[in-house]
Amino acid sequence: MIKMNNITKSFGTNEVLKDVSITINDGEIAALIGENGAGKSTLMNILGGVHYMDSGSIVIDGKKVEFRTPADSLNAGIAFIHQELNLINDLPIYENMFLGRELKDKRGRLDLARMEAETVEIFQKINIDLDPRAMVRDLDASYKQIVEICRAIMMEASIIIMDEPTTSLTEPEIKRVFKMMETLKEHGVGIIFISHKLNEVMEICERYMVLRDGKLVAEGQVSDVTTDDLARFMVGHDVSTDKLTRAKSIGSEILRVENLTHPSAFRNISFSLKEGEILGFTGLLGDGRSELFQAIFGADQIQSGRILLSGEEVKVQSTEQALNLGMGYLPRNRKENGIIKDMNILENASIVTWPLFATRGVIDHNKQRDLFLDQTDKLGIKYQRITDSITILSGGNQQKVVLAKWLAAHPKLLILDNPTQGVDVGAKEEIYDIILQLAEAGMAVVVLSSEAQEIIRICDRALVMYQGEIQGEVSGSTMTEHEIMKLATGGMLDAG
Repeated sequence: MIKMNNITKSFGTNEVLKDVSITINDGEIAALIGENGAGKSTLMNILGGVHYMDSGSIVIDGKKVEFRTPADSLNAGIAFIHQELNLINDLPIYENMFLGRELKDKRGRLDLARMEAETVEIFQKINIDLDPRAMVRDLDASYKQIVEICRAIMMEASIIIMDEPTTSLTEPEIKRVFKMMETLKEHGVGIIFISHKLNEVMEICERYMVLRDGKLVAEGQVSDVTTDDLARFMVGHDVSTDKLTRAKSIGSEILRVENLTHPSAFRNISFSLKEGEILGFTGLLGDGRSELFQAIFGADQIQSGRILLSGEEVKVQSTEQALNLGMGYLPRNRKENGIIKDMNILENASIVTWPLFATRGVIDHNKQRDLFLDQTDKLGIKYQRITDSITILSGGNQQKVVLAKWLAAHPKLLILDNPTQGVDVGAKEEIYDIILQLAEAGMAVVVLSSEAQEIIRICDRALVMYQGEIQGEVSGSTMTEHEIMKLATGGMLDAG
């Protein structure tokens, strides 16, 4: 058992943790949830030896301990698996298992055979069917997570902290990781599960702990609460799940797609979209919707079919051409495709529109800053200095900066791929409001999402894809989770 007692932590004048006390037991999966900025990462970084608390104590099995470094925490049996996985793609699994603590023979050379044998032993212990000689680059995201988990087990971790482990995983991959977590629980390993996905908390966790504004505001058994309860604990008020309404004024057709076909990802796609309309695309991950809109935006190839913008056929050969034609595209996986980590907030928010501020290749920084400040007001972006690194912002504010980047170009058509991925429930509501306001102003909006509730809440209608084709359309009374899932798994809408 680990107890963190009365933990406080400040960074300068910012008090991040305020007298927080939590308990973690061996052999249980406990959720640590809260909005971005609530203090979750700081609390876990203290447990993981990354930060040192200002006051409070950590007690393991009745004995007070101090963690000054990550090695101290790991030596005490605590492993931290971060969102950014610490694996090297160009090495085989068994070498990744021993990164930083490689086994050597008597001559000081790497003992590859022994490392491979010990990796096999761990895999057999927890029933994992993986070839230890496989290259990490050839693994899907869930198996990379599993390799990180196995490495923690090899280091005899009794508590594993998992920070947003399912953010980039497909549904089958999530099930695979959950099965692994259940196996660890059976072996007496405790897991701290950090996630914004409350339905996953309900599915996999036994106990919950909620942080809000640096304080522990709720804890208890998951079986005693609903997702609505957890959302209310996180934000401090009820969070509506009803369909959002707006003043609709549907205008002329902006986009028409006819029989669009890709060499492998999608086939015979036809649909239209008008000014002021919010059109959803949903289904199961891997259904081809992201590839479809990457192709429409000029980032992927098209085998056959036509794209018409405002009634005129276009051949989109590049993303630059798509931008000039009035399209914007907010990509999925913000950390990989949306932000540039080596640039600051202002640079990230304006990179698409640099040509607008340039005279003979020299950027007018006053214009650049003024446009961003205007976007800041409209989108409610929270930051301290525009020259700060983009990475210090919360997930919701990072997503707003990426959105600002495209809105600065004043697109007629905006494609949003997983617009609320990795953001908390409060930031989700803010992004939904922004999407509705854009549609009210006449923009044509496409929302790609695997979350049926999200599609139902904000879209006027939705097309459901199945194995690269449009399986059906839902709107009005047919726009339910049941009907969406039926279409997404290859079924048909009920007649009438």
